[in-house]
Amino acid sequence: MSSSKEQTSISQVMCFLHEWDQGSKTVRSRMLRDFLAKNTGKTCPELELEFAQVASLFLARLTAWIRLTYMFGSCLDLQLRALGVFLSANSSHQYMIEFLEVGGVLTLLEILGQDKLKEEDKTEALHLLQIIANSGQKYKELICESYGVKAVAECLAKSEMEGTQGTAAALLESLAHGNPKYQNQVYKGLIALFACTLPRAQQLVLQILRIVQPIIKTAHHSIVEPLLNLLRSLHLEVQYEAIELITELMQSEVRPALLRGLVAFLKPAKERKPKHKILDASAKTIRILAQRSEEISKELISLGVIHHLLYAMGNQEHADAQRQASLALEHFVRMYPVVEEHVRRAMGSTLFESFMHNADELHLSMDDIQADILQSNKVNISCVLEEQISDS
Repeated sequence: MSSSKEQTSISQVMCFLHEWDQGSKTVRSRMLRDFLAKNTGKTCPELELEFAQVASLFLARLTAWIRLTYMFGSCLDLQLRALGVFLSANSSHQYMIEFLEVGGVLTLLEILGQDKLKEEDKTEALHLLQIIANSGQKYKELICESYGVKAVAECLAKSEMEGTQGTAAALLESLAHGNPKYQNQVYKGLIALFACTLPRAQQLVLQILRIVQPIIKTAHHSIVEPLLNLLRSLHLEVQYEAIELITELMQSEVRPALLRGLVAFLKPAKERKPKHKILDASAKTIRILAQRSEEISKELISLGVIHHLLYAMGNQEHADAQRQASLALEHFVRMYPVVEEHVRRAMGSTLFESFMHNADELHLSMDDIQADILQSNKVNISCVLEEQISDS
């Protein structure tokens, strides 16, 4: 660039910055729209060329304005999108450093916690945090050190917009990768999100945990109770993801606790009324687990699953649970002769023949007497019978 062109360019930039400094909110909004139209997608060298090698002067002004006004939501969408031009520009390391040095991460995290701000603005703030996190381990650590996991998790739990939920979930997943110092913090934060009430958020968290669990390697026992409770969900997509995560955790140290919990759900304590979804889902999960592993089948039998499945089959208040329990029991009966013998004795020949003929629809033809017989069963496969199963 010739000296005269350089002078012209510098003069234009100085006029631009002066206009910004003197401008009202309306003027700055117009300037940001022009900036976005001209510079979205540009690289760092291209931005420097546009701003006569002093693009950082505009970045500093933009950042300062965001910090002063973000709580009011004034032009926040334009501000964050303009900031994104700098942070997402190729070779933008210097811009990133300048933004972080003035507390940029804290500002973005604080935006997430402002109840009065628009969801779209929070989504954009999450997007910028994702850009920062994707820049390397030290940036992920900075976000976590700034209580970022808590802020992002709370945003996910409260947001009702799928775009915001999805972006928050992607950021949490990113923070779990390549971040050994804080990966357990992210893991525990995800488990805590099981308690949120939004089905879509629960579904996303379950999906992320299926990805993150192999990174963590060791399953924390705090996951057991809240994960099992998600089987109570009325939303099939949440149930499905919960069952899939339970299945994957069968190779971890929480397997015994998960199996005990599933069996216990089939026959809830007398002081609380059983919910049909937990009966239905637990029987379904038991069937899936047993079909996938003979070892797990044996463990379930040792936990008294046969007695509890018979009991659930007799629960005429919950037809879906009856059906799922019947299908699960059918697997055990066909797999182990010793189970078949005890189930036949508990049911009686007539009901047992109907069961073996069509386990899927047995509940449709069951009368009250048969249901009472199933619920009063005393099936208890002793250690001797467990040895027989092991030898079969």
